[in-house]
Amino acid sequence: MDISYILNQLGEERELYFNAVTPPIMQSSNFAFDTVTALRGAFGNEKSAHLYTRGNNPTVEILRKKIAALAGTDDALILGSGAAAMATAVISQVQQGDHIVCIRKPYGWTDKLCRIILSRFGVETTFVDGTSASDYFDAVRPDTKLFILESPNTFTFELQDLSATSAFAKEKKITTIIDNTYCTPIGQRCIEMGIDIEVHSASKYLNGHSDVVAGVIIGRQEIISKIYKSEFMNLGAIISPNDAWLMLRGLRTLPIRLKQIEESTAKVVSYLEGHAAVKEVLYPFSKSNPQLFLAQKQMLWPGGLFSIYLNTEDISKVEKFCESLTFFKMAVSWGGHESLIMPACAFYPADYSGIRTYPPNLVRIYIGLEESAVLINDLKQALDCIV
Repeated sequence: MDISYILNQLGEERELYFNAVTPPIMQSSNFAFDTVTALRGAFGNEKSAHLYTRGNNPTVEILRKKIAALAGTDDALILGSGAAAMATAVISQVQQGDHIVCIRKPYGWTDKLCRIILSRFGVETTFVDGTSASDYFDAVRPDTKLFILESPNTFTFELQDLSATSAFAKEKKITTIIDNTYCTPIGQRCIEMGIDIEVHSASKYLNGHSDVVAGVIIGRQEIISKIYKSEFMNLGAIISPNDAWLMLRGLRTLPIRLKQIEESTAKVVSYLEGHAAVKEVLYPFSKSNPQLFLAQKQMLWPGGLFSIYLNTEDISKVEKFCESLTFFKMAVSWGGHESLIMPACAFYPADYSGIRTYPPNLVRIYIGLEESAVLINDLKQALDCIV
């Protein structure tokens, strides 16, 4: 299905709302019926009917159709955050006594879900490196029910071989879930490579304006319907109609935003790779990336998020670099119009001397929609402060 059609036409039955070019915000929480028969029918098919916004809402429904089509599959659910989407998807696939194999260093809330929350209910997780598909194969046990992938991850950018891992999982009747936030559904075709469930923090590229927190679960209709009837409805992690409308607005410009970000990121990465104050750049499409072939094979879009190791072990210099930047904002998240940095040293107290998940000289950088020359000049003056 053509992307332009999906973003601008699919699901938008304008004759139902006065031929308005932009779909309205159906802010109502409740929907009325003229007959008991009609009400009974809505109870029997709440996922498609409009009964109560906790389950389905006309504005949200338009967004669901577009997100599913972008990923090349049947259905999607929209939730209140990426963390809610991942937790709902994972919980829907396991029960007491089951075993999960998860990528090491996933998104922090995925890590907590597996290490702390699910373990309280008798679900065990093995964390693997994942840069070789055999890492997943070797960790499988008779009680393994789920593989969790995140390719690339969003701080050090290791990849997993999605086709090989999903093919093995299908042989073993193991469900696969991937956090595909980094690439978007059009930047990495996970469902087409055999992955069962695709999850995103829609707060990032899908919305694209840093004004909505949302998450999506994407998959075949039979999978999504099962999640909808149980975990989605019971946990109640819905998105509001207003936020769904904002996401619809953001989706309109997704391809052009990704194109601009790709072009600017390539220029910024090239500059940083040649700077004396930068020890290493971690980026899937960097020529020095040992997984470059895999990135080129399965990623259709290189992304606007990467990390650098500054060429210093002095945390005060790392802090000076971050605080000297003027166009880059220091903040969590990414995927909006504004360029960002996130220093790993901020995860710990300034005087911390214990074991760290990430070295203190690691800084994550996100390239937004500003002109690349402006961003490079900003990085140059900040890096010159620590040489």
